Amino acid sequence: MEIQVLGPLNAAVNGVSIVPTASKPRQLLALFAFYPGRIVPVATLMEELWGTEMPQSAMTTLQTYVLQLRRRLGTAMGPDAPGNAKEILATRHGGYVLQMSADSVDLHRYEQLVTAGRRAFEEGEDGQASTLLRNALDMWNGPALVDVRAGSILSIEIMRLNESRLVTVERRIDADLRLGRHGELIAELTDLIARHPQHEGLHSQAMVALYRSGRQATALDVYRRLRARLIDELGVEPSPQLQRVHQMMLTVDPALDVVAGDRRTSTFDLYAA
Repeated sequence: MEIQVLGPLNAAVNGVSIVPTASKPRQLLALFAFYPGRIVPVATLMEELWGTEMPQSAMTTLQTYVLQLRRRLGTAMGPDAPGNAKEILATRHGGYVLQMSADSVDLHRYEQLVTAGRRAFEEGEDGQASTLLRNALDMWNGPALVDVRAGSILSIEIMRLNESRLVTVERRIDADLRLGRHGELIAELTDLIARHPQHEGLHSQAMVALYRSGRQATALDVYRRLRARLIDELGVEPSPQLQRVHQMMLTVDPALDVVAGDRRTSTFDLYAA
């Protein structure tokens, strides 16, 4: 079985989709995908499906949804499968467990790549970090579970995933800045700051990429516009770290270009200094 949650929900066995068309069984399958091999308590499943407005027939209805998922599994597995659907989506004391390897869910492969990429970045292996993080991001096929109705549990997981995606983009750009790829990043960063108009980290990266490309005035204008937006909309000044980067640009601080030999700095390095 393979399940994809980094975009529209997709789950297949032997090439046959097992994704239900009905909203709540679909929601149930998505929730199981986040916890492969782990027992998901009945109370958690009910909270996801109904929140605080739980019907009196909730337990019976939940069992019906599980039965529907097992039927789809059984059909896809075929009559000659070594196991059966009840062994894959198994009943356990107090809950249910989807018996499958975490590696069969794209989410978990993504998280493994992100962990390896961050480790490479921290060890100064910038080329490897950039490649690993880019490979992780390439696994996405749109917003997570864009076609699944999310209750309280899934909403938290989806929010965490989308935040992880943005942090991973930021770290991959940091690795590319260290590699001197500032010119290649300008178009991407221009799009990112337009879509995240209050994100200081992305604005800082855009400023550095522009500055290193000989566009100091444009870099300073990015800061000016962000500062005006933060003051107008939130009533706050930019962070001390971003103000420091701005000041370094005004004084043409050489630390913006190199930190040791030919190794370029990233905004991560500037903030940590």
